[in-house]
Amino acid sequence: MEFNIKGFIDISLVDWDGKVSSVIFLPNCNFRCPFCQNAKLVLNPDEIPTISFEEIENRLRRLKNWIDGVVITGGEPTLHNKLRLLCAKLKELGFKVKLDTNGTNPNFLQGLMNEKLIDYVALDVKAPLNQEKYLKATGVRSDKLLEKILETMNILREGTIEYEFRTTVVPSIHAEQDIEEICKSIKGCQKYVIQNFRPTENMIDPKLQTVKPFSRRELEKFMEIAKRYIANVTLRT
Repeated sequence: MEFNIKGFIDISLVDWDGKVSSVIFLPNCNFRCPFCQNAKLVLNPDEIPTISFEEIENRLRRLKNWIDGVVITGGEPTLHNKLRLLCAKLKELGFKVKLDTNGTNPNFLQGLMNEKLIDYVALDVKAPLNQEKYLKATGVRSDKLLEKILETMNILREGTIEYEFRTTVVPSIHAEQDIEEICKSIKGCQKYVIQNFRPTENMIDPKLQTVKPFSRRELEKFMEIAKRYIANVTLRT
């Protein structure tokens, strides 16, 4: 069984808070976020060699005593019909599974949760939940996508697995008011993570390579705003 895996990190200390993890990258995405650092994975995935699951399995078996779980990220993993089988395979190998998602496939996510195939979900909240803000942050306009993201939020809030909502903050896209609007809409969630934008050569919009990330002081202000609505707020820089 193959899963179109386009990348693998053996050991990561930053992709799952408090855990040592391996990371699997799946291609394609239904968003075009200008600050995305995996442009080729989203735009030209066929140019990236596919890694067989046999190789992944062998590497994971060697890592069994060193890692706490496996993160599945992208791209957008829930676009892949075989994601359920991939999660099941990882579970058979004895690993906890974290899923990164943009929240646009709530039914798929609900199915994974119902079958206990995932242990943690990180949901990207790209911007305040209105059309213009989300268009600027994702390059995509769709009322239905926003409805699906809200549905995903509700599924996670009402579910039993751990989750986090997170926002990558970009100076040309986000301001204090945006953080306030986001946090009002997710008030009382389990955990909110503010991630600072980091310019790289691999972004979808190359113009952002020259944008300076938010300063520590600005990030702390975002944290202060978020903590008015959410008890557990974390900063990743």
